[in-house]
Amino acid sequence: MYKNELDKHIQNKTVSNSFVFFGESSFLIDMYTKMLTNIEEANILTCYHDEYDFHLAKAHLSQGSLFGDRNILVIKREKKIPKKELDILLALCEKNPDNIFVYAYYGSDYKTYNNKKTFAKTTTMSVRFFHPKEYEAQNIIAQLAQEKGVNIDKYTISHLLKIHNGDVALAANEIEKFRVFDRAVTTKDVDSLVYGLASVNLDEFVKKLLEKKDFRQNLQNLLEHGEDEIRIISAITTSLTQLYMFHIYIRINGAPNALDILGYPAPSFVVEQKASAAIKIKPQTYLKLHELLLKSELQMKSAHSDKSALLLSSLIRLQKLI
Repeated sequence: MYKNELDKHIQNKTVSNSFVFFGESSFLIDMYTKMLTNIEEANILTCYHDEYDFHLAKAHLSQGSLFGDRNILVIKREKKIPKKELDILLALCEKNPDNIFVYAYYGSDYKTYNNKKTFAKTTTMSVRFFHPKEYEAQNIIAQLAQEKGVNIDKYTISHLLKIHNGDVALAANEIEKFRVFDRAVTTKDVDSLVYGLASVNLDEFVKKLLEKKDFRQNLQNLLEHGEDEIRIISAITTSLTQLYMFHIYIRINGAPNALDILGYPAPSFVVEQKASAAIKIKPQTYLKLHELLLKSELQMKSAHSDKSALLLSSLIRLQKLI
């Protein structure tokens, strides 16, 4: 099912007690995981990534509560849980309706989870989350602002989202800053307190990189606006990954489809720009570019060298590879 179907079940109080969440939006996966497990006095066990231990997870759902409260298991991983183990954990929820189990899968290999037959013999709700559309993102931020007592209108929220290139997670993190105001937040307040990659046009920065143009002024602007080197190189890696997805899709299908590639529709001129840039780079070159960026990111995290100099050197080498 999709987010809107889950929302209806939540509204009608007909949700199951076991869930498998996956898809493109880690933010929505986290948001709904928290929403459905936020139960007072519950006995909750959360396993992150390699912390997952099947025997511990099974024991948690199998044990009876000492005080009659509920046992909740949350597993957050990028690696898949073995099918036999997942089936057992889901079966434990089928036997005991007081249990709650949420499997938040952040990996990209979710084809089997997206198949309605996979969990057909259970009441498990398998939900795929796409990146929120613009109006959905605005509603999410508006709801969060209301919960935190922040007075901000949708126009200002839209401005905030644009600063962060539509990234709901980044925009949501900024809401806490606005609690200092005892009045309505304005776009000027946003500009003075928030610095995002979009404020200096990350797309233009990446475009210059790929076209082998001089990018140094853009890079300087990014750094002056408070962005650190690791975050910048991660953003470039993400952009290249997206272009690679366009490249492969075009090679297989002949033409790009933003809904299939990105999970949401995009303006035709944006699709054309990305498709044009994507197809110019050879598949083996994408591999070399990603290896360079990942190696550079690792060096920045582990070394005590000048990160700015290392970033500049890496980007110069990146342009030579294209």
